[in-house]
Amino acid sequence: MAPQGQPSAVPDDGLTTRQRRNRALLVVHTGEMKGKSTAAFGLALRAWNQGWPIGVFQFVKSAKWKVGEEHALRTLGDSGQGGTVAWHKMGEGWSWTRKAGTADDHAANAREGWEQVKRDLAAQTYRFYVLDEFTYPMTWGWVDVDEVVRVLRDRPGDQHVVITGRGAAPALVEAADLVMETHKVKHPMDAGQKGQRGIEW
Repeated sequence: MAPQGQPSAVPDDGLTTRQRRNRALLVVHTGEMKGKSTAAFGLALRAWNQGWPIGVFQFVKSAKWKVGEEHALRTLGDSGQGGTVAWHKMGEGWSWTRKAGTADDHAANAREGWEQVKRDLAAQTYRFYVLDEFTYPMTWGWVDVDEVVRVLRDRPGDQHVVITGRGAAPALVEAADLVMETHKVKHPMDAGQKGQRGIEW
């Protein structure tokens, strides 16, 4: 049985229980351990099952890097069984290692990606957004945190947004409805084992 999500207190916000339950959420997955993006894509699977249009925006991983979730979600999106899936990669060869291109190129790509997200939010293009590794452009000063918080707070309709990445800005954490922080207890790499197919990608 699914959890009923009984609140510890009922806010005096003038909303009905149904209105409050269906309010669009801003979700942040942060922390030092792996699993932040994977958890976000798990939520995207639930959104797909509801028939919601999904927009994934990868802000850091190289456009050449094919993550397993991309193939799976694209295939599901094309199946005609659930929601549609659009997958956007913010720049060819753009990697968090900053090896390809200059810092100015990366910053411009990040700003361009954020401008597209803003346009899609204003147009209500998707019902569910994954802004994957979006904390990094904010940390590096490429995208303004206060603007992000303002735009997401004022987004129209019932658009859910999930942001992933380490070191989420305090203002973003404060604005979010749901924040998950991953912590490492154990990891195979501690014992010298490298990442493997089906687990890391």
